[in-house]
Amino acid sequence: MFFSSNNLCKKLNFIFFLILSAFTPMVVSAASNDQTRWDKYYDMEEFLYGTEPIPFLKDNISLLPKNKALDLAMGEGRNGVYLATQGFEVLGLDVSPIGLNKAQQLAKQFNTTIQTRVVDLENYQLKKNSYDVIICTYYLQRNLFDQIKDSLKPGGMVLIETFNTDYLKYSRFPKKYLLKHNELLEIFKDFKVIRYQMYDDGKEAFSSIIAQKSKL
Repeated sequence: MFFSSNNLCKKLNFIFFLILSAFTPMVVSAASNDQTRWDKYYDMEEFLYGTEPIPFLKDNISLLPKNKALDLAMGEGRNGVYLATQGFEVLGLDVSPIGLNKAQQLAKQFNTTIQTRVVDLENYQLKKNSYDVIICTYYLQRNLFDQIKDSLKPGGMVLIETFNTDYLKYSRFPKKYLLKHNELLEIFKDFKVIRYQMYDDGKEAFSSIIAQKSKL
C-alpha cells in the first residue's frame, strides 16, 4: 500500500508525540486537549491502526456472550465494528468525533450498524448492569476498571488488551500508561479468568485478558 507524503507525515508526527510524551507532563484538562490531539491523528484517508480487529478478539469471539457490547476508547472502530458483524449490539465511546465518524464509515463498509457517542472517559459514568461484553484495547485509565465491573451484567465478560512494561524495551512510551506484570490478573481477581496472556514479539509487548463476572 502506498501513502501520500501528507499522511505519512501525520503518522510520523503521531510516533513523535508518543516519544515526546515520555518527557512532557500530560495536561489534565484532558477533554479538549485529547480531542484535538486524536482528531489530528485520525484525520487521514487511511485508518491509523487498520480495519482488522486485534487477533485476541477475533480468536476468542466465540467465548463472548452475545447481546449488548460496549467498546471503550473505540477510536476508528476496528474492534467494535467486528463485534457488530458478529451479531453484537455495539455502542462505542471515544473523545474523538473524527475517529467515531470513521468508525461509522467502517460499519457501512461491512454492512452493519453501530452506535457511537463522543465522551471524555475521564469524566463519564458508565451505566451499571448494562452490558454483556465490554472491550477496551490500547487505552489505559485505571479508574475505569471498577466502573467496568459495575457496568457488566451478571455473567458478562470484559476483554482488555494494552501495552505492558516490557514495551519499554522497544519504545519510550509513558510508563504510567503501561500495565505492570500480571496487573490485569490482580484487578480481576474477583472475576473468573477465561483467557490471559503476556505477549512479546520482539517489537511490542502487551497483556490481554478475558474475564467473566459472577452470574449470581
